[in-house]
Amino acid sequence: MSRPVKQIHLAAHFPGVNNTTVWSDPRSGSHIDFASFVHFARTAERAKFDFLFLAEGLRLREQRGRIHDLDVVGRPDTFTVLAALAAVTDRLGLAGTINSTFNEPFEVARQFASLDHLSDGRAAWNVVTSWDAFTGENFRRGGFLPEGERYGRAEQFLRTAWELFDSWQADDIIADKESGVFLADPAAGSFEHTDAHFDIRGRFTVPRSPQGRPVIFQAGDSDAGREFAASSADAIFSRHSEFDAGRAFHADVKRRLGRYGRGPEDLLVLPAASFVLGDTDADAQERAAEVRRQQVSGATAILLLEQVWNRDLQKHDPEGPLPEVDPLPGEHTIAQGRASVRMYEDRLATARRWRELAEQRTLTTRELIIEVTGRQTFVGSPVAVAEAINRFVQADAADGFILVPHITPSGLDEFADTVVPLLQERGVFRAEYEGTTLRDHLGLRTGAGAGRQL
Repeated sequence: MSRPVKQIHLAAHFPGVNNTTVWSDPRSGSHIDFASFVHFARTAERAKFDFLFLAEGLRLREQRGRIHDLDVVGRPDTFTVLAALAAVTDRLGLAGTINSTFNEPFEVARQFASLDHLSDGRAAWNVVTSWDAFTGENFRRGGFLPEGERYGRAEQFLRTAWELFDSWQADDIIADKESGVFLADPAAGSFEHTDAHFDIRGRFTVPRSPQGRPVIFQAGDSDAGREFAASSADAIFSRHSEFDAGRAFHADVKRRLGRYGRGPEDLLVLPAASFVLGDTDADAQERAAEVRRQQVSGATAILLLEQVWNRDLQKHDPEGPLPEVDPLPGEHTIAQGRASVRMYEDRLATARRWRELAEQRTLTTRELIIEVTGRQTFVGSPVAVAEAINRFVQADAADGFILVPHITPSGLDEFADTVVPLLQERGVFRAEYEGTTLRDHLGLRTGAGAGRQL
């Protein structure tokens, strides 16, 4: 018996600091001006995407003690931007990354409950942790939390926030029609929570929001991160956008759900994905190669190389071979505030692999960095890209994708105009929104049962 055709979930990632944006393209605009956020969000909503995803950076990254050349000098506050976008969109979900290491549960729960009310039920929270003391220097706590304990705090943080969301029930406010006064149950909003990280008690100030709880996202890929997602998240923001790796990750995370009394439908796997479109597949391939060259200039190649070598390589020629000297092991001192340095835990082994690849293919340093720092996930004509996305989802390599364009803010326009109609024709993507909340769009439960209590 054949299974039903899966519906594809699509979302849009507004780029933060990165080397993926092609700044030299004349279409590239501000990552700070509100007009850019509005254009991006309205395009996503016009295409009937599930949500817009906004990353968060709590400190500007540095390299050799200077602000990283590819950083946007200014990171607008997540809640401020999402609240403003709630006023210029009607159905699009609004997902924000908020850190559980340097915030407090009452503050974050109040902000998300408020956003859920302002947006009529479209709020989502990407729960992340911070691992480095460098970021912590911006906060009173500094880098007090050992890396191994960060998920413990995150779990308790989320548990506490859920208790606050659930402290109000739907019928706790009763309207007296004659007097026009709203009366609350005497116990409404009351909470008390004590654990190793938090000791709070009082009354939550925001009545129950339209979704009950915001949609919960998680983005960790470690075993602890996957377990956290399986126990607590509604969706996981995955980096596994290659087909075989995606299927393996999808199966692994879904397999973990049973031990928490959850089913496969309770957690969506949504990898980040980039794309390049062309009139033909060959045209798209040519465009993709040029985009990669623009994304990794010679200066960028050196910056990315330093993140593995942990050495000052300003004088190294990016158009020459890799450095003869090996990376420096130990604490990373060249690049600070970059999560990507954690991907290269064994820098010596990474350097060996890169040397072998460069020798086999006669690659310069810049060409090597272009090769190893990522490729576009979907490259081709609109028909080819639509077919590839549908293949991933129907084969359980993903439940959908969070698209990251290389141009801001107009980078979604072509996808919305050409690929989305093809997916709609195939019956695998909505033609209109059927519900009003983000949980409706994602097919998730609403109310007290939304999200599993830890």
